[in-house]
Amino acid sequence: MVTRRVDLRSDTVTKPTETMRAAMAAAEVDDDVLGNDPTAYRLESEMAKMMGKEAALFVASGTMGNLISVLVHCDVRGSEVILGDNSHIHISENGGIATIGGVHPRPVKNNADGTMDIDAIVAAIRDPKWELVHPTSRLICLENTHGHTGGRVLSVEYTDRVGEVAKKHGLKLHIDGARIFNAAVLLIERIGWQALGVAVNRLVQAADSVSVCLSKGIGAPVGTVIVGSQSFIDKARKLRKTLGGGMRQVGVLCAAALVAVKENVEKLEADHKKAKFLAEGLQKIKGLKLDAALVETNILYIDIPEDSKLNSEKLRKNLEEHGIFVMQDSSSRVRIVLHHQISFNDAQFTLSCFQKALGGVHEENGN
Repeated sequence: MVTRRVDLRSDTVTKPTETMRAAMAAAEVDDDVLGNDPTAYRLESEMAKMMGKEAALFVASGTMGNLISVLVHCDVRGSEVILGDNSHIHISENGGIATIGGVHPRPVKNNADGTMDIDAIVAAIRDPKWELVHPTSRLICLENTHGHTGGRVLSVEYTDRVGEVAKKHGLKLHIDGARIFNAAVLLIERIGWQALGVAVNRLVQAADSVSVCLSKGIGAPVGTVIVGSQSFIDKARKLRKTLGGGMRQVGVLCAAALVAVKENVEKLEADHKKAKFLAEGLQKIKGLKLDAALVETNILYIDIPEDSKLNSEKLRKNLEEHGIFVMQDSSSRVRIVLHHQISFNDAQFTLSCFQKALGGVHEENGN
């Protein structure tokens, strides 16, 4: 019988804190579809200012935020978006940009650090003289941090270069910033916590729009904010309604998000340290494969060598018997994500459970 549960499946499994629950109960609300919810307005104003953009809009999820952003920029059916072949928008959002928006994806290979080669991005931009037969390039999408490559951080310099490419060719740039605060922490560590707004602002300066998830690392129960120009947000608001995202007294949710931004961003630094601690410990365990040096933020992937008799499904089940819950990514890979409700003691306990789970397999196989 499991007496202790450590849930490492995602940073979306966090529970609302008592401060969040109190803020939700006391939230001043009105009808947000009519544009009158004061708490939603406060959150949107603060997020727009923090990201250095004119306006913002609260939406139900990161997937909705990315979909709306792509559809605003690619408002003509047959438009094309250039994005990473391993990006969340391309592989984990049900193909919504194509099935709902009629937007054609033009995937470019993601490198191990989450970037796409600049030359490859340029090569993917369609020549306007072939517009009779080709889709029309309108948008480039980046993801920071890049989830499927292990939470890798895109640098300011790289993002600026992509922004320059977009501007030169008359395209827009959208950043899927589901974990943009995690990325900002690396910058914050150098310039001080008092400069949070400066750090986040600088990371997305080149972008025409950004989606910022509130229910991942910073732990709000629901929601994403998209930011951009006022005209972009005006169009986004209409699309949100079209997609069924008008949620009336949404200030109840925005109140929790305001607490998350105020109280939990600083906790991300500890999440990164816990992830590094786990990675360095797991790296030493026989039967597992990962490079702790590549762990930058709160996500790590653990590979099982090809010659192992273990697979990810068996490892996941073995760990669950000890109270450790991880995400199965493929037949030979599992994912761990740290968050503020996982303690260093939980991380130490997780290491011991991995050793037990792998030890049992080795004994079973006679190793």
